[in-house]
Amino acid sequence: MPQSSAQVTAAEISRIAGVTRATVSNWRRRHEDFPAPSGGTDSSPLYDLESVRTWLASRGHTSAATPSEELRTTLRLRAQSGGGGTSEGLLLLVLAAAGHSGKELTAATELSDADLVTHAQRDTVAAGDSVPAADPVRFEADDATVLRALYACVRDEGGEAALRVLAERELEDSAASGAYLTPAPLADLMVRLIPGSPSSVLDPACGGGTLLAAAARRGARELYGQDNLPVQARRSAVSLMLTAPEATVTVRAADSLRADAFPELVADAVLCNPPYGVRDWGHDELAYDPRWAYGVPARAESELAWVQHALAHLAPGGYAALLLPPATAGRASGRRVRKELVRSGALRAVIALPVGASVPLHVGLQVWVLQRPEPGGPERKSVLFVDTAAEAPAGAVAGGTTSGRTRGVSRSASLDWPGVTARALSAWRTFTEDPDAFEGEPGVAHAVGVVDLLDDVVDLTPARLVRASRAEVDPAKLSAEVEATRQDLARAAKALARAAGHEDWSAAGAKAREWRTATASDLARGGALTLLRTVPEGARGRAEDDGNGARAGGRAVLTGSDISRGSGPTGDPAELRGATAPVITVGDVLVRAIVGEDGPMARVAGEEDAGALLGLHVHLFRPDPKRLDAWFLAGFLGSEENIAGASTGSTVLSVSPGRLRVPLLPLEEQRRYREAFRHVHALRAEARRATRLAEETARLLAGGLTGGQLLPSREAGKVRGQGGDSSH
Repeated sequence: MPQSSAQVTAAEISRIAGVTRATVSNWRRRHEDFPAPSGGTDSSPLYDLESVRTWLASRGHTSAATPSEELRTTLRLRAQSGGGGTSEGLLLLVLAAAGHSGKELTAATELSDADLVTHAQRDTVAAGDSVPAADPVRFEADDATVLRALYACVRDEGGEAALRVLAERELEDSAASGAYLTPAPLADLMVRLIPGSPSSVLDPACGGGTLLAAAARRGARELYGQDNLPVQARRSAVSLMLTAPEATVTVRAADSLRADAFPELVADAVLCNPPYGVRDWGHDELAYDPRWAYGVPARAESELAWVQHALAHLAPGGYAALLLPPATAGRASGRRVRKELVRSGALRAVIALPVGASVPLHVGLQVWVLQRPEPGGPERKSVLFVDTAAEAPAGAVAGGTTSGRTRGVSRSASLDWPGVTARALSAWRTFTEDPDAFEGEPGVAHAVGVVDLLDDVVDLTPARLVRASRAEVDPAKLSAEVEATRQDLARAAKALARAAGHEDWSAAGAKAREWRTATASDLARGGALTLLRTVPEGARGRAEDDGNGARAGGRAVLTGSDISRGSGPTGDPAELRGATAPVITVGDVLVRAIVGEDGPMARVAGEEDAGALLGLHVHLFRPDPKRLDAWFLAGFLGSEENIAGASTGSTVLSVSPGRLRVPLLPLEEQRRYREAFRHVHALRAEARRATRLAEETARLLAGGLTGGQLLPSREAGKVRGQGGDSSH
């Protein structure tokens, strides 16, 4: 980097050198010639970048930073030195660069600074007016370092990787607190709640475009988005153009309620995760707005304004799915609007999600499914209510060390999304096939008649309405289910005790053992392992490929959540549409690419994983069995310190696989570690199984006791089915 005044933190030095922060601290203490701080404070010193790089080069430490990390660092240094250039221009440049070949991108990185600026200027002009609310672009000479890093990032990691770095920076600069992505599994569920195959989809609060991207994966070809934050609208537009190049993308930056950018649009479907609890949403100036066909929303009911905005943009018979806070279902101020939504048949279903499904994490959100009534259409006699909260695993929202957007992503990912999705979709599809014949599932799904809902409060809370259906459960059947689950729990507890009682280690002595290590990149260059990843359509990655890459087809997909939960492959092949993914084989080592989610970071692929495709957020390490033991490799790759040293990012932490380090040990000694790591894996698996069965047993017992199907026994610690002597 040309600026001699550029300064970096100790954390950035660790990323440049490919070591942990603890190693940088040791260098500072042990080496007198380590560069002295050139700024900052005693607790947070800053170092001259060129001095640091010179020192590292003198000791053989070449840069181990990934292209995305290089881009992240150059952006920070540009802001630090007051460099010119615009964020809008960089977004446009990502879009333009993604359309170039790898050879063309390499040629751009090799241009002189002046020629590079001219080339980038020309590229942004060619991108046209694709990004909403973009100012005229003009790059300066001191932007060359950032431009070169951006071209390299797009070439090596794809446009989406570069876009994530730019969005991180711009969201931080704009102080856009509250701007969170809708978790991908939740977005997928909301799209799948829309019957048929809608071609045109609107998201009037599109944020980063997650919902529209999910709609594109399901076949939508006209994508319309609007967001009040220009940074979100710009990011959404570029992201959608990169991930759905065959779709027509139109995104605008403005307040959808006050300044609807698509007043004449009638879409096949509307998806929306609107802002919650906004009192200044335009109540006074919009009092006579024609969108309020179901009643003027109260000042405290901005969510019901979004509901009616969505319905106003639907074609007759079209569906909408909105993510809403639970208070919307029962607040007194919204009673009149809720009553009209139910009476008219516009509200079709309310699905309660587990706590932690999305921000705010401490609240169990709800998905409302609506349908715009058709003139002369069928009469809607009932509304479906589904409660998926029982699918939340123990500790789904427990502590952790991450915060903000990262914590939101990790907590949502820790839920059993396949279970939540299956439960919601099964009930919804059965209900839509024949609402009048829908029998439901006691305690889970229940269809309530419109007449029964139109009382004084019109409370649409699923837990309350579904709970009433538990009285339909057969006491004898529930008692048998409780007993079977309890016996499974007892067996799992014994297995956990056996795993916990196994001792296969000894103290290292007075001092911990020190390792001589190599990075995964070094091992790959030496042929000891092959590093593979899934390459999205259009991305030009550097990932090695041994020829076994495949298109999604009908294969299962292994995700990062599968690794953390210890489950088999559960990913949706639709998410890999157009991508080239490695086929997993027995003995591959799989490492999650996103940090923060509970559970293990790595595992060895077994028979249940063989033949599945690698998910987008998983790294695959294929060791040479003559040189590296798979279990030894997985144990060290997934260690907390190793993951921390190889992670980059300020909001979502991503693992740079090539920077993970592995001890250099003989194969015979590796195999000793293999047995220990296999026992660790077994202990985790048994703990998960016992926890799941304990929660299921407790849920069944609590539901049976409160529902009247089970009665306390005179014998302590036992319950029995209803039907015997009930005098006690």
